[in-house]
Amino acid sequence: MATTSTTGSTLLQPLSNAVQLPIDQVNFVVCQLFALLAAVWFRTYLHSSKTSCFIRHVVATLLGLYLALFCFGWYALHFLVQSGISYCIMIIIGVENMHKYCFVFALGYLTVCQITRVYIFDYGQYSADFSGPMMIITQKITSLAYEIHDGMFRKDEELTASQRGLAVRRMPSLLEYLSYNCNFMGILAGPLCSYKDYITFIEGRSYHMTRSGENGKEEMQNQRAEPSPNVAVIQKLLVCGLSLLFHLTISNTLPVEYNIDENFQATASWPTKVIYLYVSLLAARPKYYFAWTLADAINNAAGFGFRGYDENGTARWDLISNLRIQQIEMSTSFKMFLDNWNIQTALWLKRVCYERASLSPTIQTFVLSAIWHGVYPGYYLTFLTGVVMTLAARAMRNNFRHYFIKPPQLKLLYDVITWIVTQIAISYTVVPFVLLSVKPSFMFYSSWYYGLHIAGILVLLLLPVKKTQRGKNTQENVQLARSKKFDERENSLGQNSFSTTNNVCNQNQEIASRHSSLKQ
Repeated sequence: MATTSTTGSTLLQPLSNAVQLPIDQVNFVVCQLFALLAAVWFRTYLHSSKTSCFIRHVVATLLGLYLALFCFGWYALHFLVQSGISYCIMIIIGVENMHKYCFVFALGYLTVCQITRVYIFDYGQYSADFSGPMMIITQKITSLAYEIHDGMFRKDEELTASQRGLAVRRMPSLLEYLSYNCNFMGILAGPLCSYKDYITFIEGRSYHMTRSGENGKEEMQNQRAEPSPNVAVIQKLLVCGLSLLFHLTISNTLPVEYNIDENFQATASWPTKVIYLYVSLLAARPKYYFAWTLADAINNAAGFGFRGYDENGTARWDLISNLRIQQIEMSTSFKMFLDNWNIQTALWLKRVCYERASLSPTIQTFVLSAIWHGVYPGYYLTFLTGVVMTLAARAMRNNFRHYFIKPPQLKLLYDVITWIVTQIAISYTVVPFVLLSVKPSFMFYSSWYYGLHIAGILVLLLLPVKKTQRGKNTQENVQLARSKKFDERENSLGQNSFSTTNNVCNQNQEIASRHSSLKQ
């Protein structure tokens, strides 16, 4: 019989017993399916052309809090406490330094909750617990804090192109802020989105003005009719179905833990160990494919996630997609895998850490990623190993890839070899992430004689490493402009901080009505 331990509702306990799955997981899936139906209703009956975005904010927030309460019980109050205190910090501290205080508080509060989770829940159990949504809310709080700091304190010439595109030029109202953090589309599984993209969606401007992925430039799309997300949603639901089927039927027969089974280690040949390592980690991925693709489909069903049109005129619904399965499975480099896995988290790490770090950005980014993920030792072993693998892979690529570009046959051979090496290296790196504890993680690495660790360190010692070029945000420019900028921004803050949501909403409702009239 499935476990009855849960912090949320037990209403679905009979269903949990029938399908032999933990009640927390059943609550999560049912709530996400309910959110999918609510998203269709939200887009149909609360469309921006039919109602004010004040109502859209209120409904999205209340539905999100209800789902959180159903899944996690009164532990969902942590979402409001973390969000509320962070908002107070934004208002009280001011735009010059509030991003630092928000970052420390939000990440610290998350860490305390994760420590509590480890000691309250069974150690090592993968269940739907309240710290999961808090990880997404932490990303949103810290992202917004940096975006406000960029938009209301720093000068445009100090910002990179992407920072200028994401910069927030006025302080959000409390309702806008809570809606961004706790809306029903993303409260349970995200994914992270930028504040500007979310507000653009709520105000009904996402179909008339689209933002490109990297440089933040906007272009008008007024001539086109509003695209339907139905095809994209159906395609993503099919992926969810296949991923869930694979997880329920195959994943359990290929446990990652078998890699450290004493009998397996003693009797299996090295080719068998390598193949099983790859296959067992491959089988562990569909549950992430299911959760993240379903979350993406929910947002699309509500009308959120439209990126614009491709060169063929086809609508793109991947603005906040969290993974690209084909690119993940066919990755020929460590970077390619990381760029297509948990995409929105990778962008968050890049925007709040990598682009802003003055010393060892790669190491700082992996450390932040480990802290954000939780307090299990296996996370830290994975990300410390990841630092070595990433730097070694970069050095190998920079030193050898240009020799294999031509002819095509040589390039194909290079791609096959790098695919094999990448998949083995990724699997080797993430085993502790699944095993969680120190002892089994070291058992695995010792059974491989720390081979890839040693190989990675030798590569770094023997091959020249080129320094990466990053956006220039020099300390000198910041210091020269700081005093003058503070006076200017302070005046701007006084005028804009407490702008009400209704004023903006009414303006955008009028715009939406005009567009509707033009279409008719």
